[in-house]
Amino acid sequence: MKLSHEVLLYSLFRFTRGRRMRRFEQELKPSSSDRILDVGGGCFNWQFVSLPLRVTLLNLYKCPIDLDAPVTFESVEGDATDLAYEDASYEIVFSNSVIEHVGDVNAQRRFADELRRVGQTLWVQTPAKEFFLEPHFLLPFVHWLPVTLRRWLVLRLSPRRFGTKANVEHLRELVDEVRLLSKQEMRDMFPDCRIVTERFLLMPKAYIAVRD
Repeated sequence: MKLSHEVLLYSLFRFTRGRRMRRFEQELKPSSSDRILDVGGGCFNWQFVSLPLRVTLLNLYKCPIDLDAPVTFESVEGDATDLAYEDASYEIVFSNSVIEHVGDVNAQRRFADELRRVGQTLWVQTPAKEFFLEPHFLLPFVHWLPVTLRRWLVLRLSPRRFGTKANVEHLRELVDEVRLLSKQEMRDMFPDCRIVTERFLLMPKAYIAVRD
């Protein structure tokens, strides 16, 4: 049976995400009594945890609860740069590959400040700007180029452009939306956290701001 690049990518995605969630459990040691706020996430990540947890999924729009896992989900609407919660109201605030999507550097700082304010502990991951492969477009080096050239290359060369017209429109939006962060920017935005580096081929692939 011939495997498409989408199937291969999904398999790799499951492997890396499963390994990351195991590390999350090791680092923050969540318990079933903890209230966890997942900012910008869905159900997918939580299939890899081993404990029955309580997770609130916060997005601009309510997302479907479509996972058979030992997790109790609640889906709510909200603005991650202006959270409607009291200080330290969640034992754990979690976010995976979201901060690079929220807007310019000022919006990213508001996002970081709100997560730091609401969470007693934090786990905030983002792809590393220093990694050679841009994960949203599956192209090397394009994220280091000016946005006009980046857009031209992505719309012509990204493997994710194939399929429907909607794929191309989505890529066009992503080029203007995504702003990857460097390790120093993560340090600046999360000054009370340690920055954990995930590596691939000895290169930084992702950064995780951890406050435990």
